[in-house]
Amino acid sequence: MKHSVILLPLVVLIWVFLNGSVYCQGPAVVNIGAIFTFNSVIGRAAKVAMETAVFDVNADPKILNGTELKLISEDANCSAFLGSVGAFQVLEKGVVAIIGPQSSAIAHMISEIANGLRVPLVSFAATDPNLSASQFPFFIRSTQSDSYQMAAVAELVDFYEWKEVIAIFVDDDYGRSGIAYLDDELEKKQLKIAYKLPLPIQLDPGNITDMLNKSKLLGPRVYVVHVGPDPSLRIFSIAQQLEMITTNYVWLATDWLSTTLDSFSQMNKTSLRILQGVVGLRQHIPESSQKRAFVSRWRKFLLEGLARSELNTYGFQAYDTVWTAAYSIDKFLKKQRNITFSSSDKLQKFISTKMQMRTLKVFDHGSLLHDILLKTNFTGLSGQVQFNQDSRNIVSGGYDVINIDNMAIHTVGYWSNSSGFSILPQENPQMDQKNYSRPNQKLKNVTWPGGKTERPRGWVIADNGRPLRIGVPFRASFVEFATKVNNSDDMQGYCIDVFKEALKLVPYDVPYKLEPFGDGHSNPSYDGIVKMVQNGSFDAAVGDIAIVTNRTRIVDFSQPYATTGLVIVAPIHNSKSSAWVFLKPFTVEMWCVTAASFVMIAVVIWILEHRVNNDFRGPPKKQLVTMFLFSFSTLFKTNQESTESSLGKMVMVVWLFLLMVITASYTASLTSILTVQQLSSPITGIDSLIASNWPIGYQVGSFAYSYLADNLYIARSRLIELGSPEEYENALRKGPKGGGVGAIIDELPYVDLFLSKQTEFGIIGQPFTKSGWGFAFKRDSQLAVDISTAILKLSESGELQKIHEKWFCKMGCPGERRQNSEPNQLHMISFWGLYLLCGVFTIGALLVFLLQMVRQFVRYKRQQKRSDPPSPISSKPHCSQVIYNFFDFIDEKEEAIKKIFTQSDNPPGPVS
Repeated sequence: MKHSVILLPLVVLIWVFLNGSVYCQGPAVVNIGAIFTFNSVIGRAAKVAMETAVFDVNADPKILNGTELKLISEDANCSAFLGSVGAFQVLEKGVVAIIGPQSSAIAHMISEIANGLRVPLVSFAATDPNLSASQFPFFIRSTQSDSYQMAAVAELVDFYEWKEVIAIFVDDDYGRSGIAYLDDELEKKQLKIAYKLPLPIQLDPGNITDMLNKSKLLGPRVYVVHVGPDPSLRIFSIAQQLEMITTNYVWLATDWLSTTLDSFSQMNKTSLRILQGVVGLRQHIPESSQKRAFVSRWRKFLLEGLARSELNTYGFQAYDTVWTAAYSIDKFLKKQRNITFSSSDKLQKFISTKMQMRTLKVFDHGSLLHDILLKTNFTGLSGQVQFNQDSRNIVSGGYDVINIDNMAIHTVGYWSNSSGFSILPQENPQMDQKNYSRPNQKLKNVTWPGGKTERPRGWVIADNGRPLRIGVPFRASFVEFATKVNNSDDMQGYCIDVFKEALKLVPYDVPYKLEPFGDGHSNPSYDGIVKMVQNGSFDAAVGDIAIVTNRTRIVDFSQPYATTGLVIVAPIHNSKSSAWVFLKPFTVEMWCVTAASFVMIAVVIWILEHRVNNDFRGPPKKQLVTMFLFSFSTLFKTNQESTESSLGKMVMVVWLFLLMVITASYTASLTSILTVQQLSSPITGIDSLIASNWPIGYQVGSFAYSYLADNLYIARSRLIELGSPEEYENALRKGPKGGGVGAIIDELPYVDLFLSKQTEFGIIGQPFTKSGWGFAFKRDSQLAVDISTAILKLSESGELQKIHEKWFCKMGCPGERRQNSEPNQLHMISFWGLYLLCGVFTIGALLVFLLQMVRQFVRYKRQQKRSDPPSPISSKPHCSQVIYNFFDFIDEKEEAIKKIFTQSDNPPGPVS
């Protein structure tokens, strides 16, 4: 009894100790599953990488505390069905996590299974962004999502300023989702996918050939290829055969291409010749000692036959994914201690059926392991392994931008979501922070298909064996703008010349054919020709096409090459009959010059006549009145004073000749102004015209009809259709009471041309709309952009104005003639020769007079010195005193000075 009492506690103690030891150690083996296609570009590298990672985990005593990590792999064989079967098979063996699959389509299927059994699914290669949806909560992505890759592709298209691309993609979840995200990213930058070309999963060469041949008929030349890894490079091989990897073509590939090329052995890299100029992306793997050591091990694997392909980025990520699972399981075991599975109530109904569902269990603590996986943070072979808690994607490490040239792969830059493009990789990229601007983006020089380093234009005129069909309005009136040449299919006119000159500045050949639109008997509908561009009947429209709102909604217009707007034409009011009509013959400049001439003549004649003519002497007030009366009296030939000096007479001869010409011209101009009869109109602007209820004329085919009716709400019954300048004139002459119109509303260039041949009509007020003429193109046409650039160059060089002058300025430009509101006014330019002649004679006579005065003054001073006795104190006179004496001398009469000179020359003899 005593021994029994002692033995019982000892047994209990040993049992507790043994059970506690087992509990602390955890399970001896933890299973993880792996589902992927073994014999594939990604699978061949991933299989060896994952097996190596499991070996390294089990060899590391710091992790799992003695628990063995066991990898159970199943071959999906590129089939969603077989992948699902493989998932059930590994789940039957009690795996706590599944690694893979590499295919997005298979991942969609297995994710549903993982959700049901609460087993985390960690994929190192499924890039479909839709897998991050809340529909698949147990799906975790340890590679970069295509949402980031497509953002990089869109940035690349925008970086090189292309506007449209053709997307070639495999028609499955992976391809469709990737291209959908690319479409969204391009739209953010106002770019677009012009055409989407889906391919069957098998990438049949016949389908590829047909698709590429059809794409050659399209305009864009930028291709984005998003398919699965293809060791045969079938798309590029066929493209080379079709001569599509040449100048003007651009080929952009997602990371499937870099994955394929990285998997090639050195011997197989001769196939790079068909990829000359191709640009692609590769998931960025930063350099590290860890990475270099693993690459060295991989080379040994190749030599020993343990690996069958080179290492690619997905191989690195597969290795890191195993370590991610190992670290998470280690943390899980430290928290939970054991791994348990239980049956699901939802599976119980299948137990009695023939389906083998008894072995499928729900992972009791799968959600906990899932949360631990999302908190993973360590540095692996592929860089920093860290997950975004919301999207369950690995934090993006960015992409390398690669370029194939001369059978070698060159890295020309890097892209990250936070810094954009750069020549050097960013050390710490942040997934959701965009803090870069376009000017800071940089890449190294890229060699494009054809061997050129200049950026390809990225599009061509559609190579469909026919020139562009360009519609031209076949006008019946105002044919100076655009019309058909008689007995010819050619078109001519101001608008045609502008278009042809602009095409010369477009940096590529544009085959085209001008096709008339209309019958030539009446002006065609301009809305109609624009709609024909929209529906594809014409590739473009060239002519006097106004850029208005409803047209810009359906086509793209070039830069306006002519400024226009709607104006009112009516009989103009006779503003010349007024109290101040006598001032109209001369311009202000002419009046000022004429008045100045009268003043100048008055001053010069007074100077010349003051010493010899008593009429110009006397008190200052009298002299001033005489001076100006004499000058202005010459206009009426009533001057009582006469000139006596020779110089004065010479000046008066020239002045009277000038005055005769000016007076005759003034009389003729005033007579013309007073005798020209003009019609009058009470119209002062658009408001008074609308209020008048008079009929309003408009040009056939013009947008003026719809504008007046729809925007200004003028009754359509008031709008009268007119087809030619002759009809304009007749309608205006008849007036509203005689069956005509009160005014005509038309675009300014037509009105200018009409008024250039009319004097009885004019523009009332200012243009009440602002618009321009441009050429119409299909929506998103690249030719429209290049033509706009060419038009700006024509404008800056003055060539556009020269074309305008060629057609409309043979007799003076219409705009300039319209701006001259007083055509009968006399301008200074017509008489400057006469004024110059008169001025030269007047100034010459004044200079001759001054020289004579200086000569007499010097003689006078010498004579004065001889006659005056010498002074004992002599001083040199100041300059001001000399000038004062000179003016006193000039003021003396000529007769008195001559008398002094005579006495000096004949002194009186001695008295006897």
